[in-house]
Amino acid sequence: MTPTFIHLKETDSTNTWLQNYARREAPEEGLLVYTDFQTAGRGQMGNHWESEPDSNLLFSLLLRPRQLPANAQFVLSQAVALGVCDFFSGFGEGFSIKWPNDIYWHDRKIGGILIENDLEGSLVGRSYIGIGLNINQQRFYSDAPNPVSLMQITGRQHDLDDCLRRVWSAIADRYAQLTEAERLRADYLARLYQYGTDALYFDAQGVFEGRIETVEPSGHLVVRKKSGVRARYFFKEIGFIHRT
Repeated sequence: MTPTFIHLKETDSTNTWLQNYARREAPEEGLLVYTDFQTAGRGQMGNHWESEPDSNLLFSLLLRPRQLPANAQFVLSQAVALGVCDFFSGFGEGFSIKWPNDIYWHDRKIGGILIENDLEGSLVGRSYIGIGLNINQQRFYSDAPNPVSLMQITGRQHDLDDCLRRVWSAIADRYAQLTEAERLRADYLARLYQYGTDALYFDAQGVFEGRIETVEPSGHLVVRKKSGVRARYFFKEIGFIHRT
């Protein structure tokens, strides 16, 4: 996959821009659009992504995961999250993936991923991978509970262009493993935040203590509650209570 980069000084959302462009121009796989500032950056389930201008990485990547069934698309989410986690792990320890695909450093969020797909019948035709990574921002002003940046972790500024190419390469390496679903799943579980440890969560019934047992190929999270009940959740059906 050969990368093509498009730079935008400002846009509402790189995913929205890329979707409109791809549906109009039909570009090759590997197109990456990045911006210095988003006026309406989107996260999972419509959440807003905070980012100071010229401080962080805000980009979207076009992929065409050929022959990937729509009901198996979580393997793509795993590959992308692992690629981003691999990139950050080049700067030190403590990075993990919070289900389904947020990137954490210890108990603090450093990156978010939003994947939106165009389906072709029962297959994924095009995937728009929107990614926001906190790189050089020093202060956060939103009500997000636990943001952190790479600069805060390492104590130094980082070249955004260099970081962009490094994270693209890390994602491409994991994307090349897309047909190795079991390998990706094993690596994902090895990097999963709070995997196999007792922690506090909340669901429709309230707050409970439990332990993540696994993540199914469908993307469902399986948690064993302290009561012994084994519960299965899809996105936004369970919440993590952050440690302070």
